[in-house]
Formats: sequence, structure tokens, C-alpha cells
Amino acid sequence: MNNNNDDNTIVCRCCDISLKEIKDLINQGYTGLDEIKRLSRAGMGQCQGKTCRNLIMQEISKLKKIKQEDIKIPINRPPVITIPIFTLIEEKKNEK
Repeated sequence: MNNNNDDNTIVCRCCDISLKEIKDLINQGYTGLDEIKRLSRAGMGQCQGKTCRNLIMQEISKLKKIKQEDIKIPINRPPVITIPIFTLIEEKKNEK
């Protein structure tokens, strides 16, 4: 993020989520990464939060005056990497 904390700064590039959207959720009382993820889809893109998770944690920490290490990190659920749909189809065919 840039130093002037411009609300138009994109925090989650995969899902095009702005800093303003994240700040609004935090100011509404959502301070967990899981909550913010479910409400905004930040962290649900192709990178699975590898890019935006720390930025969101910084904002939660700053706005709520809590330590970043006190913020619970969500558990990544498979698949955490992109897999082609035909792989799943072939797997299903092989089960029969």
C-alpha cells in the first residue's frame, strides 16, 4: 500500500477490494480476517490471501489498536492452488 493511505488503493488485487471497503468493514465492527473475507471476498482469489492478508491485518491492528499477532489467521481450505476442472472430472470418473 502507498504511504498516504488513499482509500482507493486496491488491497486485494484478485477480487478488486479497496482499502475503503476494508476500513468500512472494520469500522462496522468486523475485526476477524474470516469475517472480512466472507463479507468482502478479500483473500478468496487466486492467491488465497497471500497478497492481501497482511495488509488487512495491518488495517485491523491500526484501526482497533491491537497487536497484529493477536489477530487470528484463517485456515486455508483446499484447494489452495488452482486446479483444472477436468482434473476433478477425471477423478470422479475413476471412482466409478
